[in-house]
Amino acid sequence: MFSLDWIYYAISWILLAWHSAWDAIGVPVGAVIGTNWAWILAIIFLVVTVRVILFPVFVKQIKSQRAMQALQPKVKELQEKHKGDRETLQKEMMELYRKEKANPLMGCLPMFLQIPVFLGLFHTLRRLSPDNQGKTLYGWTVDQFDSASNATLFTAPISGKFGSTAEELSRLGASTGTVKVVAGILVIIMIATTYLTSRQMILKTGWAEDPQQRMVQRLMLYGIPLSLLVSGAIFPIGVIIYWVTNNLFTLGQQQWVLRKFPPPPTAKSTSAAPSKGPVQPAKAGGLFGRKAAQPPAKAPAAAPKVAGPKPGAKPVNPKKGGNRPAKRQG
Repeated sequence: MFSLDWIYYAISWILLAWHSAWDAIGVPVGAVIGTNWAWILAIIFLVVTVRVILFPVFVKQIKSQRAMQALQPKVKELQEKHKGDRETLQKEMMELYRKEKANPLMGCLPMFLQIPVFLGLFHTLRRLSPDNQGKTLYGWTVDQFDSASNATLFTAPISGKFGSTAEELSRLGASTGTVKVVAGILVIIMIATTYLTSRQMILKTGWAEDPQQRMVQRLMLYGIPLSLLVSGAIFPIGVIIYWVTNNLFTLGQQQWVLRKFPPPPTAKSTSAAPSKGPVQPAKAGGLFGRKAAQPPAKAPAAAPKVAGPKPGAKPVNPKKGGNRPAKRQG
């Protein structure tokens, strides 16, 4: 049977390394404002460590998305060509992606790579309990395990959950109301930041033309945040801290990478083509051209020609001189 112990040992080693670093710097090990900051910072910098390691993968994700956007015109052509023949369309699209070295799944790869880290931290924090005092955990000393078991955030244990029973919280020595308030606020922040990370990416890159890619975007934007309303209740507070920190790190990282690797001009033009189409001819001779052409369109030139002979025709004939009638009358 496949064992995940190597993940638990790796996560524990990173946590303990950061906790020792903050302890050496002088961050109080005991609770300040009901919070054991050394352990909270250890969880936060666990995120930093993982994201630094995965940064090259994240850059590849952005480049792959750019390649997918550049291929949208060709994808549209294939969809029109093989309309109604889904099997042939899928084969042609896979051949196109292989030829252009674009991977539709690369957009989800960073998230998939973080799942083992999330599961490792979830498993580790579930083991933190005063009931297990005197035991060791994946290379931890007894003192380190006991210290982590009693770590709190605003008096709420980091191993406590929103859905914890009163009996479970009593064993942790925690107030049910405090744990639910702290965990509830963190769950709301987790849902909001999860939504914002997906929304930021879609606003910068636009909605995909490919129906499958668009379905993945909708799942990331709406499906995952909504699922956290339920799953957030079983996450330990320490895991939610990890998730929120990861989302905030992602927002900053995406902003930097998207500025460094902006969407290709083809992606912008295709997404804005419907709105720019009718406007361009208007500039050349559309709305403004017609209005400008109508006033000088022979109306001013025709007016003086018609008006010129009318005032001259009343007194005399145009062929006869103007002085002859006056002489005859005299």
